[in-house]
Amino acid sequence: MALYHGPVCRFCRREGLKLFLKGDRCFTERCSFDRRSYAPGQHGQKRGKLSEFGQQLREKQKVRRVYGLTEKTMRLTFARAASSRGVVSENFFRNLENRLDNVVYRMGFARTRTEARQVVRHNHILVNGKRMNIPSANVSVGDIVTVCESSRAMPVFPLAMELFSKRAAIKWIDVDHKGFTGKVMASPTREDIHLNVKERMIVELYNK
Repeated sequence: MALYHGPVCRFCRREGLKLFLKGDRCFTERCSFDRRSYAPGQHGQKRGKLSEFGQQLREKQKVRRVYGLTEKTMRLTFARAASSRGVVSENFFRNLENRLDNVVYRMGFARTRTEARQVVRHNHILVNGKRMNIPSANVSVGDIVTVCESSRAMPVFPLAMELFSKRAAIKWIDVDHKGFTGKVMASPTREDIHLNVKERMIVELYNK
């Protein structure tokens, strides 16, 4: 199934949580979630009690929508986390955070992860001095991510950098916006990911 390209504000309302999917709009009074925090649709204000499966599904959907991934990619990411040493949930979120499109977003070179994916796809990003146009590419500790010199005049980057100061600080990366570069200083931990989600339920869902 292809990635979703329709309205995304309804996702925040459906999950009952601001997911910051619209960039700068999420910080203004135009935010749909702030105006109507109930679920979309005719019966959005009459949300009933969820079953155990329903709760697990909603937690998984929060993560999927935040990172903008297909269900197939989510399952593959979880399978890789489950086959690695350590706590499965921590491995899972670390794999999601280490994606190049997410790192570009975290460094403030894009306003949303969707925009970051487009920036990567269009060959505007270098990793350790080499062009990389695969959004799902894994970024490791010590890698240096840079905006191509020929792309730095594009308006998308200053707009993203301006929004960067409004987001929560990220400890595991070091960014120099004047030099259009950033470095991965450490592996992200669950505490570094400011996302209100019950990862235990996601593990239970995918282990069924």
